[in-house]
Amino acid sequence: MSDLYSLLGVRPDSTEDEIRAAYYRRLQFDQPVTDEEAARSQQLRQAYELLTDPTRRASYDASMGLKDPITGQPLPIDGDGDNADDDYARHSLNPITRATRNLPRGWRLTIDWIVTIVGAIAIVLAIKAWVVNPYRIPSSSMEPTLHCARPGSGCEARFSDRVLANRFIYHFRKPHRGDIIVFKTPPLAAQRCGAGGTFVKRLVGLPGETWEERNGFIYINGKKLIEPYVKADRRDTATSYPARKVPAGMYFMMGDNRTQSCDSREWGPVPRGNLIGEVFAVYWPPNRIGFR
Repeated sequence: MSDLYSLLGVRPDSTEDEIRAAYYRRLQFDQPVTDEEAARSQQLRQAYELLTDPTRRASYDASMGLKDPITGQPLPIDGDGDNADDDYARHSLNPITRATRNLPRGWRLTIDWIVTIVGAIAIVLAIKAWVVNPYRIPSSSMEPTLHCARPGSGCEARFSDRVLANRFIYHFRKPHRGDIIVFKTPPLAAQRCGAGGTFVKRLVGLPGETWEERNGFIYINGKKLIEPYVKADRRDTATSYPARKVPAGMYFMMGDNRTQSCDSREWGPVPRGNLIGEVFAVYWPPNRIGFR
């Protein structure tokens, strides 16, 4: 048998990761065309399979008279009578490879797959918890900026918008007036609106500001607020609220569809700690995909 290490272009003390990388690198550049090249490709495959199997590699190393790359002594034999040269696993950059180096190849592959799947799930959950999370628009309180599905009252679309909220943005900057925000409602919302939990509204009043509503128009510190996102037919022109101050650390939220929005006018401002994140995009349905 030819020197399998030389065939793959690696050293006898190479790790399993290095052998795998070398094999796939050779595949990339050595595309078989002739029968001779096809035979060589088969040899590469056989060499790769042997050298990535600890038991078969140990036997091969022993048959070749290889020595331990650290001590310079002949490779030792383990209690099962197999060559125990797993220095490549002990020095692998992959901790799973090191931890499972003495297990059969089938078990090592199974464990590797399990760790990969669990790791992928953990990454997804971490992204949802700290980076970006999806939400569905269940009501018409933000129409027509964000759609809910017909036949819901006031809804304009066939499908509800699915939006993405940036969960970390407010760790780097303060909330701005006009932001569309996902937040947890104060307890009073469940009493006044018949529902609580997670809402999506627009930030209208900042901490320390005074707000009031006159015939459906909002005034901040006595000045009329320009709100192009509120359509005329959705402005609550028959409604007025006296001037009130937004407490420190609190935010005043309102829906763009004022006639059908149960918001801070009913249950008060939202504490800073209740803000989850800023809505920055719609990802469903396809015809609504885009940034907001």
